[in-house]
Amino acid sequence: MIGRLAHIGIDLVLISGVLAGIKRSSGITPNLDLIENKDVRNYAGKYLNFGELFLDSTGAFLGSSQFFTRK
Repeated sequence: MIGRLAHIGIDLVLISGVLAGIKRSSGITPNLDLIENKDVRNYAGKYLNFGELFLDSTGAFLGSSQFFTRK
């Protein structure tokens, strides 16, 4: 049970990171105005913002690593 929850959590983080990368590279972002429920729209926005945070943190971590270089 815990393994399945961890797997789903990691999948959600990776999907959010991919959506953040798509937003950064192309400017395309999900239209949250289509969500009628204000609370769900708010949580969806927080989820997408978490993807931005994840992308920034991963970039900073990998940028400080000796195994990766910036070009």
